[in-house]
Amino acid sequence: MAKVQNNKLMTAAEAVRRYVFDGATVGMGGQTIGRCAMALIHELVRQKKRNLTLVGCNLSINMDILVGAGLVRRTECGTGNLERFGTTFAWRRAIEAGKLINEDYSHLGMVTRFLGGEMGLPFMPTRSLLGTDILSKKSATTGKKFEIVANPWDPDDQVVLLPSLNPDVAIVHVQKADEEGNLTIEGFLTHEPEMIRASKSVIASCEEIIPSDEIRKYPERTTIPYVYVHAVVPQPWGAHPTSVYRYYMQDADHLREYQKCAREGGPGFEAYLEKYVYSCSSFDEYLEKIGGLKKFNQLRQEMMRIL
Repeated sequence: MAKVQNNKLMTAAEAVRRYVFDGATVGMGGQTIGRCAMALIHELVRQKKRNLTLVGCNLSINMDILVGAGLVRRTECGTGNLERFGTTFAWRRAIEAGKLINEDYSHLGMVTRFLGGEMGLPFMPTRSLLGTDILSKKSATTGKKFEIVANPWDPDDQVVLLPSLNPDVAIVHVQKADEEGNLTIEGFLTHEPEMIRASKSVIASCEEIIPSDEIRKYPERTTIPYVYVHAVVPQPWGAHPTSVYRYYMQDADHLREYQKCAREGGPGFEAYLEKYVYSCSSFDEYLEKIGGLKKFNQLRQEMMRIL
């Protein structure tokens, strides 16, 4: 077995403490109720990282928990929801109360911004927002969120320029990683490859650690190479209550419990955070509270039935 050149394994607590700071712009991996980095999100809440700006395509329960905990000042995204489980209630309530700034973009618009960031460009052109009311709004902070220009080679053709985006840190959960930080993502990818490559630091939690020899044997399976990744956090079930393709389905019962508390807000939401986050010293302790091995086997079997 080849020697590991740069071991990036660390705990969630170590990774968050080292790479996330108050006021950081945080790129959020996952999509709706799939592969959200919940173990890392819980750690952000426990460490009370404040005044965060969260960016991504669909910001889901991972974002909503941070907003409900009072740690977010701004979001930039395509939408916020938990698919069939409803909207992100803490986020919506904070926007309506004027406690949080949100900048609307389309999903493709956000990917375009990450693409510009990874290419080292100040902006990227797109046509996807032409004709939408997103272009009728100004940025609440910079005053300008886009620029419409003529195609230099065809004056009758217009394009939209969007500001590129380079998050201070990207937080993702993947199926497999090795100790050097090579990542394997199975199933949907959405905005994550562009976001990861655009980010200044990257924390990846994973379902399992695989040998670097396996990465070298099957290089075509590597979604993100080690050069972009700064911390690897081994955490089976680290996306719960969202799903991970080939590993487990989303936990519908827990998502409904969360949504009930989020809709209620106030003491109801605080009780959820106390029970499942603040009173747990680690994500493993949280996993025991939600049902442990019996729950895991159930969710794994549900995933196996659809594969």
